[in-house]
Amino acid sequence: MDVVSLDIPDVKIIRPKKFGDHRGFFSETYTKKTFEAAGLHYDFVQDNHSLSAEVGTVRGLHFQLPPFAQDKLVRVVRGAILDVAVDIRKGSPTFGRHVSAVISAAEWNQILVPIGFAHGFCTLEPDTEVIYKVTNYYSPEHDRGLLWNDPELGIDWPVSADKAQLSAKDHKHPTFAQLGDWF
Repeated sequence: MDVVSLDIPDVKIIRPKKFGDHRGFFSETYTKKTFEAAGLHYDFVQDNHSLSAEVGTVRGLHFQLPPFAQDKLVRVVRGAILDVAVDIRKGSPTFGRHVSAVISAAEWNQILVPIGFAHGFCTLEPDTEVIYKVTNYYSPEHDRGLLWNDPELGIDWPVSADKAQLSAKDHKHPTFAQLGDWF
């Protein structure tokens, strides 16, 4: 497994080994001991799976408050996404900055987004399926968000606001300036 830190070093791109032959391929997409050998110590407790039918579907930017905050390991099994992580850790030197990466089935890469980041993605291909592991259970009472297209964040999304497909909830998240001190 290859592990590469992004410009905010706590967010990492992970590329599991993939072994192929005339039948197809095999890959261990997550192995606890391999992650721990790479210095990545996480206890994942839940897997989530989403299907986004249309290009330009935006999900996010989401996070959960402590004590239900979640680390996320995100991968794409069909299609591609632009994945975004915004640092919302108040004392962090990268507070308010974001990183992004294309995560795709073709590239066979994953992104590790730690606690203290608002996370979201935009689909780049139709019928994109995303699977992600989390280190805590979903808690509606602790579920929060950040407005995906807040100009203060400066995220270069691959879709305009009038073309983006969003949930009603994701349209209503607060801006970065309105966000509380959660981490």
